[in-house]
Amino acid sequence: MISSVYTLNELSQAIAADPSRWRPLVFTNGCFDLLHTGHVRYLQVAKSLGRSLVVGLNSDQSVRAIKPHQQGLPPRPIVPEQQRAEVLAALKPVDGVVIFDSLTATGLIETLKPDIYVKGGDYSLETLPETPAVQAYGGQIELVKVEISTSTTAMIDRILHSND
Repeated sequence: MISSVYTLNELSQAIAADPSRWRPLVFTNGCFDLLHTGHVRYLQVAKSLGRSLVVGLNSDQSVRAIKPHQQGLPPRPIVPEQQRAEVLAALKPVDGVVIFDSLTATGLIETLKPDIYVKGGDYSLETLPETPAVQAYGGQIELVKVEISTSTTAMIDRILHSND
């Protein structure tokens, strides 16, 4: 399968046109600003849960809202949304990427109705804002153990202060 960056409408139509290619559909979402091993392993585990993996990518606008500027660090995201989307789409486990502007992936979930919604084990069903949307149509939620705890913010801080 060739990975691609889609609009929500394009992706929804592609899934409806060829469900056997896409279902069971696994969906996850995040900023994926500076891609690291923790991200790659997480995406590999997510993909193993179904036939296809779609990643909802926070737009630059939503990343700025989710990760407010911290003094001493550059504003986020570091990598622009189109570049982040292209890198994600090129990864072997990823079958599609869709960029979204909202603070949660609820709208994407309501439209795509993934069979399995995956987030990191640092969340719980109670703290995950998308839980009600997934439960409303009978989808499954999988919380994946964070195998390598790597923070993009910590990586940026380390780079900036490596000569201190």
